Amino acid sequence: MNNFLPISKKDMQSRGWEQVDFVYITGDAYVDHPSFGAAIITRVLEAKGFKVAVLSQPDWHSTADFVKFGKPRLAFLITSGNIDSMVAHYTVAKKKRSQDAYTAGGVTGKRPDRAVCVYSKICKGLYADVPVIIGGLEASLRRFAHYDYWADEIKPSILIDSLADLLIFGMGENQIIEIARRLDEGESINDLHDIKGTSYCVDVRETPYIGVECPSFDNVKALKTEYAKASRIQQDEQDHIRGRAIKQKHGKLMVVQNPPMPPLTTDELDWVYSLPYARTYHPVYEKDGGVPGIQEVEFSITHNRGCFGACNFCSIAFHQGRYVTTRSKESIIEEAKKLTELPNFKGYIHDIGGPTANFRKPSCEFQKEHGLCKGKKCLAPQPCKNLEADHSEYLDILRTVRKLQGVKKVFIRSGIRYDYLLQDRDETFFRELVAHHVSGQLKVAPEHCSAAVLDKMGKPHIEAYIEFSKRYFKYTGEVNKEQYLVPYLMSSHPGSTLDDAIELAVFLKKRHIRPEQVQDFYPTPGTISTTMYYTGLDPYTMKEVYCAKNPHDKALQRALLQYYNPKNRALVEEALKRAKRFDLIGNGDKCLINAPANANSRNGNNKGRYNQKRSKGRKYEKR
Repeated sequence: MNNFLPISKKDMQSRGWEQVDFVYITGDAYVDHPSFGAAIITRVLEAKGFKVAVLSQPDWHSTADFVKFGKPRLAFLITSGNIDSMVAHYTVAKKKRSQDAYTAGGVTGKRPDRAVCVYSKICKGLYADVPVIIGGLEASLRRFAHYDYWADEIKPSILIDSLADLLIFGMGENQIIEIARRLDEGESINDLHDIKGTSYCVDVRETPYIGVECPSFDNVKALKTEYAKASRIQQDEQDHIRGRAIKQKHGKLMVVQNPPMPPLTTDELDWVYSLPYARTYHPVYEKDGGVPGIQEVEFSITHNRGCFGACNFCSIAFHQGRYVTTRSKESIIEEAKKLTELPNFKGYIHDIGGPTANFRKPSCEFQKEHGLCKGKKCLAPQPCKNLEADHSEYLDILRTVRKLQGVKKVFIRSGIRYDYLLQDRDETFFRELVAHHVSGQLKVAPEHCSAAVLDKMGKPHIEAYIEFSKRYFKYTGEVNKEQYLVPYLMSSHPGSTLDDAIELAVFLKKRHIRPEQVQDFYPTPGTISTTMYYTGLDPYTMKEVYCAKNPHDKALQRALLQYYNPKNRALVEEALKRAKRFDLIGNGDKCLINAPANANSRNGNNKGRYNQKRSKGRKYEKR
């Protein structure tokens, strides 16, 4: 097993270190696997010759943990972990979660709310002269003034709240390499204001004469139209080719975001994934049963980054970017061979994927020189005429991996963009996906069926899913397999009215789909959909958007998607009556619920007692 980085003073001393260059503080348990950002950044620094100690889930109620490595020579590096600390702690209903997948034993309470700010302020209080650099998803998505769903208010840039010196946004390997090199050469943290993929604060009098300025913190807090305008500017400039610096005034301070760092090249990605990861959690967690978050990714391989699908509710476009970059076939094969050598490998590679599994190159040639089109999407509402859909390289990789000695099966569990797949005139990948890479059921994300809602989501219309479904079951039948489609669905997304939710319920009944779980829209920072939720405006049209915000209104929409559940009957009946859809209450084949016992109705079909017999439902779609 590879050596983990030091997690204690004793570990430091065993390496003969008197002082570390960086203390890396994370809100997650320490997992040294390339699916975890902490592992990548710390291994990158180690490979460049720097001494790094990992401070995992420190007790923030005192300062003891924060001083155990002593004063770092160059900086503190701070992240909340793989996901936002507030999302890790709270459901969309703002209730405390019962488990934390990124903590040993799945226990909760090992990190504070808004972990980045808490950790950063403690470090600044202890070592005022040591630079504090924040990064990861929580910091990246809060780099501007943003709507905070949990507090239900506009908060300033996390740079202001955290007192940090520098913020790394996006995937931070090249940023941290340049920062570390320049700090090591003696430059001050205040001199590092020219690094792409970073944000910083200066006195407004020192505002650089570059880029574009978006509405100020005071303005976006006072006017929702200003918030929508700021959101659009921030999204539009998130492109490493054509993106400009963005400035946002916060009182007497100016938050400056430099243009995005170009994504890693294939050679750079290959190098990052070749580093000596232990590929598991630190042994100190063994007594607690390990870290649950490793289970889904332990035998998975990341082959790409970026997503030109850019759904409005997803943070990937604002974090990783829309430009797709990939690892080489050789790098992927080498990692697959490493997996076969692990002692607990059973022959199954769970995934060769990424943000979107079947993206292997940019969507068109134009963007390679000019960047992705501003204000437009490659796949929605219809695929762009310049889209180049080709799965041949991805298919070649999958074929090679599944032939490796010791590999029994290679599955694809990352999301498949079925609308992109349908654009490929060569059906070979689709057929081999069905024949070799589905573990009983394939999860896809139509999300809704209403065209109006799908437009607000930035998703293709439902006809694409229906066509994909037909072909999926056709190919499944040809190979005599019992396989299913599990559709991800979302309720209460901005733009979804009660009528739209009813339309989705009718669609599900018609296709005999009974989802076991339904995801309510979760307004997280940094997405277009969250802007719609807060402002009630589409930032790209400035037209009003209906948003279900009242908990009961959201409950009605969620219940409709599980109309068949007896526990939801009262809510479904209320929703149908509110929408005057009495035609869906009764004993007819198209009805969502039976008529109440002894109900008086003008429609004879609605008479009689509630029918307790229900056809056997499915959580999935079956041929």
